[in-house]
Amino acid sequence: MQVTLWGARGSLATPGPETARYGGNTSCVGVVGREGTVLVLDAGTGIRRLAATIPESVRRVDILLTHLHMDHIQGLGFFAPLYRSDMDVHVWGPGSATQRMAARLRRYLSPPLFPVSLSELPCRLTIHDVQSGEVDIGEFRVCAALVCHPGPTVGYRITSSAGKVLTYLPDHEPALAALRFPSLPREWTSGGTLAAGSDILIHDGQYSAAEYPGHCGWGHSSLAQAFSFGTLVGARRFVPFHHDPNHTDDDIDRMMAEALDETRPAFQVTPGVEGTVLDL
Repeated sequence: MQVTLWGARGSLATPGPETARYGGNTSCVGVVGREGTVLVLDAGTGIRRLAATIPESVRRVDILLTHLHMDHIQGLGFFAPLYRSDMDVHVWGPGSATQRMAARLRRYLSPPLFPVSLSELPCRLTIHDVQSGEVDIGEFRVCAALVCHPGPTVGYRITSSAGKVLTYLPDHEPALAALRFPSLPREWTSGGTLAAGSDILIHDGQYSAAEYPGHCGWGHSSLAQAFSFGTLVGARRFVPFHHDPNHTDDDIDRMMAEALDETRPAFQVTPGVEGTVLDL
């Protein structure tokens, strides 16, 4: 399993030298299996760069959306495989209490917000509703579960045929507005069972400890809380993700150092830098 970060911001960041290292694109992660299965985790602006790396020989791509906030879908209409008539594109994501996933997504991919409607796309498009449960996609077993974030939001646990586990929780507030991470059993914590024993955990780390009290209930974590969550679930490698667009590279470096000093996690921390490639 090869994992590539194509966008790690919570909203588009102003391009410039102050954001050059961590990048400015919004949430998108590519996963490629040893047998060639291609998964796309969220469809932020980074999906355009991801599309350019997909070989012409690939005939199926699965896009796993965690939720439908704009920063996670604003690149979808620009995803090149959607415009290939020889391509099967499967989009997975949560419906709501009143609308299925296709109806929710159609509100964005239609005029006046976007000039091309879902029904006009030349690819063979299939849209799946997902809230919880497991499904096999190519060589991967994908497990989804609802997590704490405003609106219907799921996280994903992806297990390769070799038994390696990637968990993707880009927008997540497991501390439930507690100023310090609560001492709860893993099974009682949002995302706890989903992320248990992950070889790689990609997780929300938007705020510093000083910023979090002013954003309780917004659905995001401080870095210190995120590292505490990683310890709770027994993660082996942690990737902080969903960086605040107002944070510069230096801000994120400083936040990372402070959170590591406070929590001293036993796992490896790999900063969520756009373009990073991780192999499992």
